[in-house]
Amino acid sequence: MTTTQAQLAEYRPALRKRILISSGLLHGPRTVHLIKDADSGRSFEVGVKEHFLISRMDGSRSLEDIGTDYAQEYGRRLGDTNWHRILGMLGSRGLLQDTERAPVTSISAGPRVRNKRKHARNSFMRGDRRLVTDADATTARLHRATGFLLAPYAMVPLLLMVGAMEVVMLLHMGEFVLGAWGLLRNPILLAGAGCLMWLSTTFHELAHGVTARHYGGHVTEIGLRWRLPLIMMYCEVDNYLYLRTRGQRIATAVAGAVMNLLFLLPFCAAWLFVPSDDATHDALAGLVFLGSAQALAMLVPLPPLDGYKIAAQLAGATQLAASSRAYLVLAVRRDPAATAYPRRARIAYTAYVLGTVLVICALLAAVAALVLFLLTTL
Repeated sequence: MTTTQAQLAEYRPALRKRILISSGLLHGPRTVHLIKDADSGRSFEVGVKEHFLISRMDGSRSLEDIGTDYAQEYGRRLGDTNWHRILGMLGSRGLLQDTERAPVTSISAGPRVRNKRKHARNSFMRGDRRLVTDADATTARLHRATGFLLAPYAMVPLLLMVGAMEVVMLLHMGEFVLGAWGLLRNPILLAGAGCLMWLSTTFHELAHGVTARHYGGHVTEIGLRWRLPLIMMYCEVDNYLYLRTRGQRIATAVAGAVMNLLFLLPFCAAWLFVPSDDATHDALAGLVFLGSAQALAMLVPLPPLDGYKIAAQLAGATQLAASSRAYLVLAVRRDPAATAYPRRARIAYTAYVLGTVLVICALLAAVAALVLFLLTTL
């Protein structure tokens, strides 16, 4: 063994502290891992074997140790050329610590870019505006004030109340639908309900951020986004896909819709006690119906809705819609390439397509039923 080979074997690579690595995700027929530099915001995919090596680069193992583990797992040893390629790739992206000490001349630390989101130039019709300087600090303060609500002793009763509210609405669906119809026909009441629902969307976004913060997430930006005629708040969590468990990622995605429904609880309670012949009674019913529809619409499994993120986590996949569409085309054509997809991928993509079709059909049926009810009642 030459001196250079000995140095390479004893080299103990370590990723920088702000490097995030996701769990395994389906992407087409492959399983990939996402790696992100939290400082620059750049991310890329690696395969299972590359992840096996990179995940062990913590500074405590030498390349000889990592190579031995790799040989035991995959039945072959990596040569110097393989190590040069892997370390060169990581070094050129600035992912390694102390790259100047590495015995690989091709390693470069790469440019360091601070994680600042670049907005496209704003226009009258569309744009984004940051509202707070330090979104993560703002979310941390909100979490200190409200984080206790995420504990089971608080969240379980709240979810039970939300479920009870939805049951009440189903049992009195006619009243709620007529209340919503009356609300839509009254410009003043509609404006008030619209302001409340917009406030609900603000809480929706902040709920994503607070829940992510609860699980160790990092909120990079809170702001206002307009795509006229729509104006809405947004809250960006840069390491959502890198939260520790799938359950934490699903909880973060569903938090917005849950917040929308929790927002409606006082109005539903007021509806229960306001006399049925009072105009306020109908307005409250309309608000609860429209607000529930807004919250549940966010759970439809189509991009970029929260329901799509939940479906992607349940499937353990990235770019779920595109991968499902590609697989479906191959399967329908009986293309031999469809057999290259592992069983897990075939099940996940088929389930997503069928589930989405069923959800859309159910929504169309519900809309048709509401229209028929209004036509026969009014």
